[in-house]
Amino acid sequence: MTAIRLLLVDDDPLVRAGLSLMLGGADDIEIVGEAADGGEVESLVDRTRPDVVLMDIRMPTVDGLTATERLRSREEAPQVVVLTTFHADEQVLRALRAGAAGFVLKDTPPAEILAAVRRVAAGDPVLSPTVTRQLVRHAVGGAADTRRTRARARMDRLNDREREVAVAVGRGLSNAEIATGLFMSVATVKTHVSRILAKLALNNRVQIALLAYDAGLLDEEAEEAEEAETAREQADG
Repeated sequence: MTAIRLLLVDDDPLVRAGLSLMLGGADDIEIVGEAADGGEVESLVDRTRPDVVLMDIRMPTVDGLTATERLRSREEAPQVVVLTTFHADEQVLRALRAGAAGFVLKDTPPAEILAAVRRVAAGDPVLSPTVTRQLVRHAVGGAADTRRTRARARMDRLNDREREVAVAVGRGLSNAEIATGLFMSVATVKTHVSRILAKLALNNRVQIALLAYDAGLLDEEAEEAEEAETAREQADG
């Protein structure tokens, strides 16, 4: 089994030492480097070739957001998981928009941080459906009308089936759950997700979810479900 190559980025040496102790003991994790500031990240990535970067958001010189944007703009960029003390911090949202695969809280139990690194290395975002909805609603709450207009224009590039899959991703459903709900195979769902990412120039499923919420597609789905439920109740009555 090939070990997951992990780079730790945090300005607190005690945090780095704790993460290294927690994660470096796993058989499938190799700590390939540590950085104390976002400005060190790109050169370290070039030297160590990590699969995943565990990135603190708040650092004194170059913050984790800027470092994430720089990394994710590169070809064959490593996956990034941001470290934070907040569930719905604006900087976390910006990092997700920049292409981070998810986030973990600094007080998360070691086993869950380890699971998060493994999931991201396997291509899965580190956001539960509950956290996805919380983050995205926070983001959309402050969205301007221009953001919704632009998001709708981008979503118009998708065909009907791709839009259905995008909405399901926005709801935080797994590939298996989407396959069951839309009566297709898991392989077909994966193909649709890949096409959505390519068509919309997105990095991962988290960005699909954010765009679907920005476009108001999740609001429309909720309204349609509520109208259908009302109609059924009236028919039964």
